[in-house]
Amino acid sequence: MEKNIIQLHDKKFESYITFEQIDRAVQQIAERMNEELKEKDPLFIPVLNGAFMFAGDLFKKLNFPCEISFVKFSSYVGTTSTEEVKQLLGFDANVKGRTVVILEDIIDTGLTIQKIIEQLKHKKAREVIIATLLLKPKAFTRSYKVDYVGMEIPNDFIVGYGLDYNQYGRNYSDIYKIVE
Repeated sequence: MEKNIIQLHDKKFESYITFEQIDRAVQQIAERMNEELKEKDPLFIPVLNGAFMFAGDLFKKLNFPCEISFVKFSSYVGTTSTEEVKQLLGFDANVKGRTVVILEDIIDTGLTIQKIIEQLKHKKAREVIIATLLLKPKAFTRSYKVDYVGMEIPNDFIVGYGLDYNQYGRNYSDIYKIVE
């Protein structure tokens, strides 16, 4: 089977995870949430820009009342983490006493989520739950628990399904990995 190749800026990427595989992972997360969160009146907080596709597809599969509010953080330039998290759009929903579910497209080092957890605890969220479509266990350096994981992947740089390389590539329904 020949790999589908895309070009973004100066880098080439090959097909890696199909939308069908992504959709199955999102469905499995939704099924668990439909059982475990239905009585908690959760507030979902997707992390922009990357998690917008995951959040949109997940929300269509949830069958209980819930709210959504977006935040935007940035920690990447090109293909590498800056190790500095910048908040670009903050919390506009009241989280005090709430069950809050952070939705992330991918967790690698875990630094961004760590900063969000600290802010939510400061704002007195009752419970913070973390859901990610993708987890890079070999890159993850934090001690908090990731409650919902769609797939674990190697520490490759990837694009598509909301993930970008210098703001391009988010629009692809499949996920592609960088060709070295």
